[in-house]
Amino acid sequence: MRFDAIIIGAGQAGPSLAGRLTSAGMSVAIIERHLFGGTCVNTGCKPTKTLVASAYAAHLARRGSDYGVMIDAPVRIDMARVKARADKVIHDSRNGVEGWLRGMDKCTVINGHARFESADTVRVGDELLTAPKIFLNVGGRAVVPDMPGINDVNYLTNTGILQLDRVPKHLVVIGGSYIGLEFAQMYRRFGAEVTVVEKGKHLVSREDVEISEAIRDILLAEGINIRTNAECITFKPHPDGVAVGVDCTEGAPEIIGSDVLLAVGRRPNTDDLGLDKAAVAVDARGYIKVDDGLATNVPGIFAMGDCNGRGAFTHTAYNDFEILAANLLDGASRRVSDRLPGYALFIDPPLGRVGMTLTQAKATGRKLLIGNRPMTHVGRAVEKGETAGMMQIVVDAETKKILGAAILGTGGDEAIHGILDIMNADADYTRLQWAVPIHPTVSELIPTLLNEMK
Repeated sequence: MRFDAIIIGAGQAGPSLAGRLTSAGMSVAIIERHLFGGTCVNTGCKPTKTLVASAYAAHLARRGSDYGVMIDAPVRIDMARVKARADKVIHDSRNGVEGWLRGMDKCTVINGHARFESADTVRVGDELLTAPKIFLNVGGRAVVPDMPGINDVNYLTNTGILQLDRVPKHLVVIGGSYIGLEFAQMYRRFGAEVTVVEKGKHLVSREDVEISEAIRDILLAEGINIRTNAECITFKPHPDGVAVGVDCTEGAPEIIGSDVLLAVGRRPNTDDLGLDKAAVAVDARGYIKVDDGLATNVPGIFAMGDCNGRGAFTHTAYNDFEILAANLLDGASRRVSDRLPGYALFIDPPLGRVGMTLTQAKATGRKLLIGNRPMTHVGRAVEKGETAGMMQIVVDAETKKILGAAILGTGGDEAIHGILDIMNADADYTRLQWAVPIHPTVSELIPTLLNEMK
């Protein structure tokens, strides 16, 4: 079977690209071997943020008396109903993606595992498909590290933990970054005892120490145990679940958990695509090498989303689609390197981050202006009774351009976009400095933050 284009993987970028290509009159085959919608829909953003919302509701209910709302009975978690709510969000989103593709004119949907036969041909079962352009959107999966004893115990990843319809007695989370911390706080609010084990000195290692310590304080305040500097992590069976050995600088050398969640990173789904038959180059970790326009070393083959190592988020995968569509169909010359790095950590309160950290900015040797404000000085946070966290912004003193910012606090994941937009517009910080934001919001403090820089 011959097509104008083949897309392997129906994650965030693939279906949207299929829509643009077919609208341009091209015949497209999109191949999906498992679940439509990719990580975001099935095991990532959609279910986890749904669970975060349920956990927030439980947390707020327990704090009802702080607001003068008296709840006589103890808060009770029906984990089966919590899971059913998340499952519905998953299924509705997945079915929406699949239904859209199957109803798309000039798009052929194929269920199966695609493998390259050559640079322009892939095999799915007994069928051979050819096209002059092939787009890889195969995503990634959780890393299972080769830690001592890991194969002797039962463990969960971000996929398996979504199948739980119970609250663990004691959840031990291996990995103190985005995925691990979201699940840690979530299950603590559902009623589990939770311990986070992190090899590094600080949680969320890419962040500045000041931000990392503020995150740690937020989690400690909710009763989550934090064990950092865990140089050697081991596992062995225990009558109550799993004994996790932690060679830390402080604390007990062993933690007994009923359940263990591995959240130590992701790896690309590229090891079983037959990339060698197409001579597609990958790096040492298996990520497909692409240039600034997302083209591989083989003419006609492109890679989008998590599998290319150029971004690990739903929004970066979607932007990959936008770059390819603009360049191939609209005569543009958009580049991945033009993309501003922005992301969020969806604990409560959330962290919104864009651009450089303070540490990265200082390393450039530029003269800097730095603004800091605790959330205790943000009216909206005080009114909501959610004053944990801080705001920080870093500006190049000579060019007056914003280099980066972080908002760790209520609404931080939304408020950060005001700064992100100014940076995308390549405007001086003074354009934002004299804005008149709406009161009372978190965003209204951004001009104040800029006026207080030193």
